[in-house]
Amino acid sequence: MSPSAAAAAASFTRCQFTKTRGNLLPLLHRNPSLFSLGSHYSCCFHSRTSFSGDPPNQNRRFEFAKINNLDDALNLFDEMLLVRPLPTTVHFNQLLTAVNRMKDYSASISMFAKMGALGVPADARTMNIAINCFCHLNRVGCGFAILGSFFRRGLVPTVATFNTLLKGLVLEGGVSEAVELFKTLMRDRLCEPDEIMYGTIVSGLCRTGNNGPAIELLRLMERGSCKPNLVVYNTIISSLCKGRLGDDGLALFSEMIGKGIQPDVVTYNCMIHGLCSNERWKDVTSVLTEMNSRKISPGVRMFSILVDAFCKRGMTENAELVVQIMMDRGVPPDVVTYNALIEGYCLLGKMEKARKAVDILVDRGNVPDVCTYTTLINGYCKKMKMDEANQLFQEIPRRGLTPTVITYTTMLQGLFQSGKSGAALNLFDDMQAAGIVPDAQTYCILLDGLCKNGHISEALSILNTIEVEGTFLGVAVYSTLIHRLCCIRKLEAAMDIFKNLSSKGLKPSVKMYNTMINGLCQEGLLDGAKELLVKMVQNDCLPDAVTFNTIIRGFLQGARYHGAMALLDEMVARGFSADASNFEMILELISAKPHDPAHLELIKRYLPACSHGIRKPK
Repeated sequence: MSPSAAAAAASFTRCQFTKTRGNLLPLLHRNPSLFSLGSHYSCCFHSRTSFSGDPPNQNRRFEFAKINNLDDALNLFDEMLLVRPLPTTVHFNQLLTAVNRMKDYSASISMFAKMGALGVPADARTMNIAINCFCHLNRVGCGFAILGSFFRRGLVPTVATFNTLLKGLVLEGGVSEAVELFKTLMRDRLCEPDEIMYGTIVSGLCRTGNNGPAIELLRLMERGSCKPNLVVYNTIISSLCKGRLGDDGLALFSEMIGKGIQPDVVTYNCMIHGLCSNERWKDVTSVLTEMNSRKISPGVRMFSILVDAFCKRGMTENAELVVQIMMDRGVPPDVVTYNALIEGYCLLGKMEKARKAVDILVDRGNVPDVCTYTTLINGYCKKMKMDEANQLFQEIPRRGLTPTVITYTTMLQGLFQSGKSGAALNLFDDMQAAGIVPDAQTYCILLDGLCKNGHISEALSILNTIEVEGTFLGVAVYSTLIHRLCCIRKLEAAMDIFKNLSSKGLKPSVKMYNTMINGLCQEGLLDGAKELLVKMVQNDCLPDAVTFNTIIRGFLQGARYHGAMALLDEMVARGFSADASNFEMILELISAKPHDPAHLELIKRYLPACSHGIRKPK
């Protein structure tokens, strides 16, 4: 690597990553000990200090092949630390590689710390392993800290190094940062991108719905020396088909075949999944026919996709037919297949058929998993049969399974819907005691359920406790709580939460503004609603049709007709349509007082607006 290239890479590491990731402070706040570990150990990496005393034992053999579990690895590591002279870096790398294969990245980090404390010199392989560990632990900032050690030591990061960092960024949701780093690597020729690097960026772009840039990258690959492989095509085809761009997906599929790249069962799985999601059944049939013509037999994955698609649309009879075809073809349904079928029955409220499907699942040699139980619990909760749901919940640990956050959240929702707030709070305490971390949906269900059942003060107290503990609550949680508070006419509490969002680093969504405007209108605080609309625009949150219809309805109900007309003019100017309820309200006003000048002026304004796209009721 040339000095200028190294400088460019270092510049990205110091400046671009600092800019896009907030100077790594969010990482530090989320896990300061782990961040300091990454920084501390990176210092060990750029030290060239060798061991004092005798030279390293180059000939000592360690039985890495006999490592069967983490305990074996840790015992061997302790043994290596006692050897004098200490084993070589190569030996330690072999052990770290073995631990990485077990996916116990935290244990690897602990080993790194001890190695650094002993002054074990790290080579490029050691640093790559360290970066890989931190990225898998969603601590890509620590990975970049170690990357700086490469440059400080004059070492050359490999394409594998950058692949790991790019993957780490994508896993943390930093797709835009990954794209910027990729552009830097390409522009300054820091490394030659391989199929894995291209595939990582394509995957990140598709995951965030950026199909256009993903296709542009595909075209770039076609023009370069690293041609797109089947994995890249599969990723884009899948994203297009899922994103209601099935025609484009099918066209790219044909183009791929024209270039001599043969599809595999994964290709067809991706296409079938996306097409089923958008109910393009004719295209599904065509793809299955094409697949059959290539002598590619559907596997359990594809059959399960079809079963799931039919069940999600209430077409359980078709799903049953698919299961029968599977067995006729000698493809035994697995637990995923049966879980999809069970969910279909539960969605239709057919709990007896769902339980029978579980019995068949067991009879055919499958073992119900926690998803099976969670699906059944959800079905019973929706039918308000909490005794049956609780029996299944209690059965989970007896089967050697652990309830997931989804299982607990499902039970919480059922309990709140049944009015059993006390039992729900006890379950929430049990959940935390079991070490299950609540997610955003859990908090939404908890706070909404408490408010809905009249426990406002308790909901606000829990919210305060959560915030004091430093738990990050996203906009969705606050939006749910504000909506519920407005529904039960607790506008002041809702407004307090709304006003404090900016201090938490959160930006209110359009939906949240609409909720608050509706709440103000319901309380007759029309001037406050208008002021909030103005602030909404000032804060770069553009109002939508719901916003205008809501506030116009409020002004009409409050007999503020001139204000309603002004808002109507603004709505039409922004290209939005009024809804039928507002139209009907105006007609009612006119029929009640047909000669009222204010009403006549309103209809004069309103009817011409219909030519601008305002919908009249049918």
